[in-house]
Amino acid sequence: MPRLILASSSSYRKALLQRLHLPFESASPDIDETALDGETPEQLTQRLALQKAQSLQQTFPNHLIIGSDQVVLLDGQPVSKPGSHREAFRQLRASSGQTLTFSTALCLLNSASGQHQLIVEPYSVTFRALDDAQIERYLTREKPYDCAGSFKSEGFGISLIHRMQGDDPNSLIGLPLIRLCDMLANEGIHLP
Repeated sequence: MPRLILASSSSYRKALLQRLHLPFESASPDIDETALDGETPEQLTQRLALQKAQSLQQTFPNHLIIGSDQVVLLDGQPVSKPGSHREAFRQLRASSGQTLTFSTALCLLNSASGQHQLIVEPYSVTFRALDDAQIERYLTREKPYDCAGSFKSEGFGISLIHRMQGDDPNSLIGLPLIRLCDMLANEGIHLP
């Protein structure tokens, strides 16, 4: 079985990949994540997932390299990682009663053959109507300042949600495991 490489330093993605009980290493890709002129957010996330995997191809020439990238959209506009309490509060206030779309791109690159598989997995999250006190309590407890959209569905953030729709809830955290299992099967790695 070819060795797996996760092209990410994200602790969230590492924890997700560990669920598959496959040995893997992780390495940080070094790429420019600036959007190209005219590039849609979904095109950007697809390109970045592929580039993350390709950036490690020379270092890991006989491996399966997993690249992933995510964009969160509110009213068609990208929502970033907040980085601060103030920005997280602003994001959650804007998200109150709204639907955010998480588009997570996933790439599996066979570095020996150069062949890759690439998909975008959408997932929609509709927030409850939130008042300022609810937002403040959530942020004080969870501190999701490193999460796009300012919430963690795998934690206390689930209390903010009215409805979720999509095929793979792992997409919200940044690694669509259902699609990854399909891609691995295409490479001869069958789970369980």
